[in-house]
Amino acid sequence: MTTSQYHALTRPGAADAPLVFAFHGTGGDEQQFSGLVSQILPEAGLVSPRGDVSEHGALRFFRRTGEGVYDMADLALRTENMADFIAGHKAANPGVPVYGLGYSNGANILASVAFRHAGLFDRIALLHPLIPFAPEANPELAGKRVLITAGRRDPICPLPLTERLAAYFTAQGSRVETSFHDGGHEIQTPELTALTTFLTAPD
Repeated sequence: MTTSQYHALTRPGAADAPLVFAFHGTGGDEQQFSGLVSQILPEAGLVSPRGDVSEHGALRFFRRTGEGVYDMADLALRTENMADFIAGHKAANPGVPVYGLGYSNGANILASVAFRHAGLFDRIALLHPLIPFAPEANPELAGKRVLITAGRRDPICPLPLTERLAAYFTAQGSRVETSFHDGGHEIQTPELTALTTFLTAPD
């Protein structure tokens, strides 16, 4: 396990406060959600890695060959790298809840890690994810709290694929919540409200 594989914004949390991993969207960086996490959970620890793939100058967490077409070998490699990074930070913060929050490409790498290493997280928030493949079943996802948000008219992440992802988590026995708005790929107020409730709700 390592905590130095990614350039990351880190902030220590108060004793027993959650540790939040925040994953930016394509073209974002480690600062994208630092303020939001501070607003929602001011005492939480934060680890926000910077994507290590550049697509025409836009930072991402894994490669793709076209819109919605993933380089699956690269995704598999970078999923394991990220899981190792998360595990290192988790080991350095024993006994605290661990939450994952990701938007767009960040949601996709977070979901990919959760598919294989569900035990790393206590709560998983996926904002506008796009998973164009069928994940393998994972009994470790049973009981995990999962929030999925989306826009019904999102041209990047079609709603049927979002609904299929929600159905996958439900089939694994996860505690799934969804928040869909009538817009596109942008984050809107209703999903921020849902995210706040999700991250601050008691166990």
